[in-house]
Amino acid sequence: MKLFVLILAGSVLFGMTAYAHHSFGGTYELKKEIKIEGKLVQFLFRNPHSFVHVEATDESGKVQRWAVEWAGGGQLAGQGMTRTTLKVGDPVIIRGNPSRTPGEPRLRMVAFKRTSDGLGWGDRPGEVVD
Repeated sequence: MKLFVLILAGSVLFGMTAYAHHSFGGTYELKKEIKIEGKLVQFLFRNPHSFVHVEATDESGKVQRWAVEWAGGGQLAGQGMTRTTLKVGDPVIIRGNPSRTPGEPRLRMVAFKRTSDGLGWGDRPGEVVD
């Protein structure tokens, strides 16, 4: 009986952890895409999701800081990206799905290009850095 209770408790805890992972569709407009162009100001290479922060000028000429959610560090490492691949000041173009919250400068990464040398990532299968 104790073993059964222990297994049941473990199953509930594991199930709660798996359930806690959010759906991108709840946070981002997956059927929309926008493009931003600017300078990288921060690169957070981590799990469960990496982030890049980019300062980009909007239509009115105002500089805005965007938070761009990316894959986890482990996944990116398997695709050729490392924590030293990107540097503060790198000029970038990012395509992504915008936040569902109107006016929030946040994207889900779809594709990435560093304009200084053409380094790119995205647009599926394997999404390998080239």
